[in-house]
Amino acid sequence: MDWMRHPDVIQAAKILREGGVVAVPTESVWGLSCDANNETAVRRLLTIKCRPESKGLILITDQIERLQPILETLPARTRLLIESSTVKHPVTCLVSHNGKVPKVILGDNKKVAVRVIKHPPARALCDHFGGLLVSTSANPNGQPPAKSNTEVRKYFSGLIDFFSPGGAGCAHNVSQIIDVASGDVIRPR
Repeated sequence: MDWMRHPDVIQAAKILREGGVVAVPTESVWGLSCDANNETAVRRLLTIKCRPESKGLILITDQIERLQPILETLPARTRLLIESSTVKHPVTCLVSHNGKVPKVILGDNKKVAVRVIKHPPARALCDHFGGLLVSTSANPNGQPPAKSNTEVRKYFSGLIDFFSPGGAGCAHNVSQIIDVASGDVIRPR
């Protein structure tokens, strides 16, 4: 499948640019995404999911260079960890944000969680969108994450603006979370 040319991926990116919330398959589960720079969209996503703002959110992108405004400097070790994510073993990194990430994304956290996504449908969506997207599992707070389009629709039909095409990837677990500065694994595979 050529995800870069898929009309529904192009449509989903348009909806994101207009402030919408979309469901998108990631490496292991379905996620909900919105424009990370649109505070209204982020707050709407949190409301739809019944997720407390205090938890914070993950930012995803298709290329590490899109993180440059947040990271300012990108030491080799940081770059290697961020780029270590694969389709089978997704890795999310906690990094310093240099005061450039809004509180609604950070929650009560001092660092921001970022991932260069490798799953083709989500990667194509990030490319077409051209910026940073919020990514959080597609489930109401406290419920199991959706692993199929059908499950996402059961949770959120009528509440979100679009369901991206594709299916969740082959990773068995949600992304591992690593604090880049300390090397500590915050959430194992």
